Amino acid sequence: MPFIPHTEDDVRAMLAAIGVESVDALFDEIPPQLRGGSLEGVPPGLNEMEIARVMTERAETDGAYLNFIGAGAYEHHIPAAVWQLATRGEFYSSYTPYQAEASQGTLQLIYEYQTMMVSLTGLDVTNASLYDGASALAEAVLMAVRAHKGARRVIVPSTVDPRWRRVVRAIVRNQGIELTELPYELTAGRLAPETLDSMQWDAHAALVIPQPNFFGALERTDELTDRAHAHGLFVIAVVNPTALALLKPPGAWGTKGADIAVGDGQPLGIPLSGGGPYFGFLACRQALVRQMPGRIVGRTLDADGRAGYTLTLQAREQHIRRSKATSNICTNQGLMVTAATLYMALTGPEGLKAVARSSHANAMTLVRLFADVRGVERVFDAPVFHEFVIKLDTPVDSVSRALQAEGILGGFDLRPWYPELGHALLVCATETKTATDLQRYAGTMERALSKPAARARVRSAIRKS
Repeated sequence: MPFIPHTEDDVRAMLAAIGVESVDALFDEIPPQLRGGSLEGVPPGLNEMEIARVMTERAETDGAYLNFIGAGAYEHHIPAAVWQLATRGEFYSSYTPYQAEASQGTLQLIYEYQTMMVSLTGLDVTNASLYDGASALAEAVLMAVRAHKGARRVIVPSTVDPRWRRVVRAIVRNQGIELTELPYELTAGRLAPETLDSMQWDAHAALVIPQPNFFGALERTDELTDRAHAHGLFVIAVVNPTALALLKPPGAWGTKGADIAVGDGQPLGIPLSGGGPYFGFLACRQALVRQMPGRIVGRTLDADGRAGYTLTLQAREQHIRRSKATSNICTNQGLMVTAATLYMALTGPEGLKAVARSSHANAMTLVRLFADVRGVERVFDAPVFHEFVIKLDTPVDSVSRALQAEGILGGFDLRPWYPELGHALLVCATETKTATDLQRYAGTMERALSKPAARARVRSAIRKS
């Protein structure tokens, strides 16, 4: 956002208009002993050209890497128009649209966002965003427990992002809610529906189903959904919004569809940005709308028959009694939602499908290339979207360092989270990768693995001699 500083003449004119001699006089109520002195260690001011050079040099120290890390945050192409529009003053500086008559533009944008997310998820209603995907899942768990009015346990498979599971547990454990983890099939990397048969159904309020799951694998959503519903459980879908352009929406899973769908909206036009800010989305069936956290924008007609927009549901502690609030941590990531709405509008349904198809195709190409690399083995055999797991015959950290030295971020190290998989790497490819990029990664991986193997053969020969 452009910044135009006030000149000294501007400052003097403003002070004269309000009848104050100096800027310091505006703060004369602050006792002198509480005021800070001069700022130590602050370098002299720089002009625009000088500061631009400093910032460019510092940005270059981060390096420009070919990125194959996904694991919940994905590098997609973002049309230049998205953030050119999102950072206009009308969007960039606006906050909460409480005053409807002065916020019609913001309210209409949120309404359009809700409409798009309902179309993607196949559910009845969606809120106006949450902090991120992890907290959205926690809110869905709380919703399901409140609506169930009995059980205080929720089944969360180990194929859900382990960091999300950690967040959910931190939020719900002090409310007496327990998470029951389900193991995955070691050959497929996804849930076996028959593992649910051993569950104590009446002790659980909901089943969480990720699609795709953290390994990139596609779960058997129809069968899992019907089994959960047959035993009176709610179904919470954890979904990637880009994948929804191709995959069956949660609202169509099984016979009745999922009850709640959550996810992180980062793939929809939000840059990686070192980890945020992102935003979470949450959609549900109409029957659960009173349990939904956050707020909902509705469309109506004014006295003259013209379309108007307003906040129609605000179930936050700021608006109602705290004991009646559905959430005390929800927020409106308004700027991120603005960007996501612009991204979806500019990309369109067919464009979003093209992004998803290209991402899947690139991942499959990389799978085929790795099949010819000695020391790389694909771990699971289930179908995937645009991520997959490989196992290396060399420690992941040493291979990752070798790849990074060649300008490649090779993937997400799974060892701290899934030690049973050994030297496993979660690899992602999106539409941003070219055939040359994929070939470069496979070739660099082959070289990185061959060096330690060659050294091991030399050491073995020396020992034998």
